[in-house]
Amino acid sequence: MQSDNYITDKEHWDKYWSDFQYDKIPGKMVFAPFMSRLSSGNSFIEIGGFPGIHAAYFCKHGFRDVTLLDFYMNRDIVRNFEHINNLPPNSIQCFHTDFFAFSSEKKYDVVFSSGFIEHFEDTTDVIRRHVELLSEQGQLLIIIPNFLGLNGKIQQRFDRENLEAHNLRCMDIDYLKQIMRSFGLKDLSVDYLGKPMVWLEPKLEQKKLRKWIKMLSYLIKLIPVKSKLLSPFIAIYARK
Repeated sequence: MQSDNYITDKEHWDKYWSDFQYDKIPGKMVFAPFMSRLSSGNSFIEIGGFPGIHAAYFCKHGFRDVTLLDFYMNRDIVRNFEHINNLPPNSIQCFHTDFFAFSSEKKYDVVFSSGFIEHFEDTTDVIRRHVELLSEQGQLLIIIPNFLGLNGKIQQRFDRENLEAHNLRCMDIDYLKQIMRSFGLKDLSVDYLGKPMVWLEPKLEQKKLRKWIKMLSYLIKLIPVKSKLLSPFIAIYARK
């Protein structure tokens, strides 16, 4: 699977998910402002979304055809996540495959990924593969962390390994706009998203440090400014 396009490998994700805590679906997602538009769809696919938090969220919001695709997959964890959140068994269809080897005649009303495209070198190619999965009325939503501001400095100081698992160029707004314009989609928007926030990944050895970072995050949320310096995410939205 590994090629020059991949920044991470299976070993990286084995370690990442071993530290992750599976729990309830958050009551509100950072992409909630887009839900009024997205809810017009029925079929949904999330690229690189294990363990299914976002897929489960879309199930809760009325989607009946929900698919999760990831090259790292543990179906028992996904089924347990459904159970914890009172979803019918097998609500989430699981495709255990490499996205770059995936092809599908089926198209989807919503194609979604969060924290995915920044783990690859060729940003144009990975977004194009998202676009190819759109139905005739399909909508695209891609969420990317913003490590070009304060949050990136936090990662650089305390978790350089995590920072180096990301393609920082794909967090440049102008670069993303240039890529997206090439696909000829409608209602295109590429913008910062979310209240100011910083974080560290849930590594056991950083438990105490994460508490201090969380306190800092609470403080900067008092500065309601959308900007490269403080915004935690970037959202790409477009439709066919």
